[in-house]
Amino acid sequence: MERSNITFVVEFILLGFSDVPNLRGFLFGIFLIIYMNILIGNGLLIVVTKTSPALQTPMYFFLGNFSFLEICYTSVTLPRILRDIWTQKGNIPFLSCAMQICSLYILGIAECLLLVVMAYDRYVAICKPLYYPLIMNHRTCVQLVIASWITGVPAQIGLTCHIFSLKFCGSNKLNHIFCDASPLLEAACGNTYQREISVHVNTFFLVMIPFLLILISYLRIITTILKLPSTSGKSKAFSTCSSHLMVVCLFYGSASIMYLRPKSSHSAKSDKIFALFYTIVTPVLNPIIYSLRNKDVIVALKKFLPK
Repeated sequence: MERSNITFVVEFILLGFSDVPNLRGFLFGIFLIIYMNILIGNGLLIVVTKTSPALQTPMYFFLGNFSFLEICYTSVTLPRILRDIWTQKGNIPFLSCAMQICSLYILGIAECLLLVVMAYDRYVAICKPLYYPLIMNHRTCVQLVIASWITGVPAQIGLTCHIFSLKFCGSNKLNHIFCDASPLLEAACGNTYQREISVHVNTFFLVMIPFLLILISYLRIITTILKLPSTSGKSKAFSTCSSHLMVVCLFYGSASIMYLRPKSSHSAKSDKIFALFYTIVTPVLNPIIYSLRNKDVIVALKKFLPK
């Protein structure tokens, strides 16, 4: 028997922005500013929702948890992107790559589910206001947050094991900015069709089903708001939902374009742009959207910042 001369991969090299070496300093500065804004903006939201007496409601409890989730979600990828740009070395060990993709997917699903919880909170507040304190008590809120964090864990660990059970041989270069399913499947040996189907099915059920639940909640919310007799009541009800709706559109829009578009439309450049959009743009805009469109948050920030 002849021995096969195959070298199996023990680490990957993320190419990232190696095709634009002249922009290394500029990109490092931009991403560093973005990361600092994400940490400061979401950190401020966490602090004011925990310390301001006026914000001790389920809506702001969920917002504080969502901001913490955004910090964790971004911290999975951005620090390593900054390191890779600075050192011009995109090497990442096999296990670290698996941990990154698993963490990214777990936090991404948690974000989807937490957005559903926030939509349900608005539904109860607007459609069943008399029962709101009873339904959305503190114990229920804590349980909903915990469920959002842990529900996707088994499926994402299973998906990660499914992807990394493939054999990676030959080139270990991934033309991406972080470890993700698409570039990993391209680097794998043999037939990856079943793994690709698994990724798409996993994405459809754990991303689109929460989106449909949010859609149903908002259809009922809009129907209830339109039945309100006063214009001021309608305006106030819409204003409490508009910030959340904007964040939902940003997150789901970019994630759907990234993972649900046909394979023929994929390219390395477009994948990097969309990946940056759903991992960076939503977390950096979240504090801005909620602070600019929410009077209670603005008042709480004005009281907190002088201190």
